[in-house]
Amino acid sequence: MRKLAILAVGVLSACHRQVEVGTPAPEPAPAPISPRATAITSADQLITVMHDRYADKWYRTVAFSQKATYFRADGTPLRVETWYEAASLPGHLRIDLGDPTRGNGVVYRDDSVYTLQEGRVVDRRLGRNLLLILGFDVYAQPVARTLEQLRGERIDLTLLHTDTLNGRRMYVVGAGPTDSTSNQFWIDTEHMLFARLVQTDTVRRNTRDIRFEKYLQHGDGWVAEEVRFLTGGKMVFHEQYSNVRVNVPLDENFFVPEKWSAAMHWYKP
Repeated sequence: MRKLAILAVGVLSACHRQVEVGTPAPEPAPAPISPRATAITSADQLITVMHDRYADKWYRTVAFSQKATYFRADGTPLRVETWYEAASLPGHLRIDLGDPTRGNGVVYRDDSVYTLQEGRVVDRRLGRNLLLILGFDVYAQPVARTLEQLRGERIDLTLLHTDTLNGRRMYVVGAGPTDSTSNQFWIDTEHMLFARLVQTDTVRRNTRDIRFEKYLQHGDGWVAEEVRFLTGGKMVFHEQYSNVRVNVPLDENFFVPEKWSAAMHWYKP
């Protein structure tokens, strides 16, 4: 279950419009940088523009079903599971691993992570979900809070440059132009959406590359409905979302770990 909790860092009926942020496409033309975007020269400015672009527009809750696929080293699927995720922004994420009635899953609540088995808390530790912060919370919480969290995750906010990812222009924070392993995040310059996170475990000497792809618009906000986890250039884990709902009512106790089983669940089979 602890391994599932580590991989569950991922995550988060409106008019849908798809944007291929970070998704390969044949010979794409680089997206133009808007006049406002060209003025961005620091991470502080970037986070501010991301926040302000969707201020008072971004959804406050989101829920979806998730097909979670693990891959072997040779690229073939190892196993497939169904998870159920819901978030209340900022700072709250619940992931039911498998059938919600079994009581197994993970809760991210502010700066703590709880692991549950059969509806009981079996582990609690300090920790954040960077994917929740960069893909969702950044649009719903004060800029100062986001910057504080990013500094706490060993991302050098003094470093910013531009690059391209699958033909789209990106702002890159945390690394120089030739650095592919330092902790860093990539933001699409056109829509100000999170596209990529690179994290390196210096103890295990392991670098993972996480991509938010196939963005769909939900109301005035967006959800990346596919997330790929790569190690050594190979995909090791794949998330595919369905039944995405935004601003869905959630039980007030839904993110209280001690009330995991008592809270009414959003998912109705």
